[in-house]
Amino acid sequence: MSELDTIEKEALGAVAAAADLASLDAVRVAELGKKGRISGLMKTLGGMSPEERQTMGPALNGLRNRVQDAVEARKAALEEAELEKKLQTERIDMTLPPRVTPSGRLHPVMQVFEEVASIFGDMGFTVAEGPDIEDDWHNFTALNFPEGHPARETHDTFFFNPQQGAAPKVLRTHTSPVQVRVMESTKPPIRILVPGRVYRNDWDATHTPMFHQVEGLVIEKNIHMGHLKGCLIDFVKEFFEVADVEARFRPHFFPFTEPSAEMDVKYRKVGDAIEIGEGDSWMEILGSGMVHPNVLANCGIDPTEYQGFAFGMGIDRLAMLKYGMPDLRPYFEADAGWTRHYGFRPWLSPSVSGGLS
Repeated sequence: MSELDTIEKEALGAVAAAADLASLDAVRVAELGKKGRISGLMKTLGGMSPEERQTMGPALNGLRNRVQDAVEARKAALEEAELEKKLQTERIDMTLPPRVTPSGRLHPVMQVFEEVASIFGDMGFTVAEGPDIEDDWHNFTALNFPEGHPARETHDTFFFNPQQGAAPKVLRTHTSPVQVRVMESTKPPIRILVPGRVYRNDWDATHTPMFHQVEGLVIEKNIHMGHLKGCLIDFVKEFFEVADVEARFRPHFFPFTEPSAEMDVKYRKVGDAIEIGEGDSWMEILGSGMVHPNVLANCGIDPTEYQGFAFGMGIDRLAMLKYGMPDLRPYFEADAGWTRHYGFRPWLSPSVSGGLS
């Protein structure tokens, strides 16, 4: 029994002296492992007489349990000390700002709106907006659309049910009504850019019932066609980010301008991509003209004193040409994958000096 007391004292002392988990495990193996000292004494019970086993059995089991408990207690203490050390040395500074994970994309239509506004903003244009639901005066009559014009028919325009005694309202077919509203309420000089949604009864790969348009209007004294051409050529060069562009202004007809012209630019196709500015083919890119004297008079501006020019283009089509999107319909399908592919980081604001795209 005195030997057991000595073994216990030595074993508990070794456990208490273990400085780390590796040292503690070495003590456990030396005392309680298969070939350990206490395990060896347990094996001697089989060769003892019944009277000796009755005395030594409880004594050896008690010794083994006390050493096992001491090992477990020491292990818990060492693990706690190690964790505390890590907490002190590996502390996280919670005052640091988190890393920002970019999320979301700016739709190509909005990106192109921003690019167009940036270019014309440098030319002195300001943005004007108006309602999507218009009356006959602002959408047709003030803009010199005669009675019976195809645009006034239901196959081209979305009409609302008329109120009693009044002409039916329409979803605006262009943003030109905003030009009328500005001319009615503002004295020249006027230089505005009018972006927004417009609606026409059409649907295919390059047309949708709702699309986006931007129009420009300049009303001043002594404005002529040369100003219009210079303004639009400069815009196309800036927008498509090319050094030069070959353009032509082809005579056309619009009720609200006279003379009227469609602007064509040279382009070439390289694979599936279109390069604007040079090539052997012509592409119509926008409509334009000098504001019709009847429109000026309808809006309360003297056409003998003031002249002006106007232009209009489809934002969706500009985006298709510049960024290589083959079909207009996915613009409006709320496809997150499509937006991630074609979209833009919203904080990269385009500017003429800093870069558009």
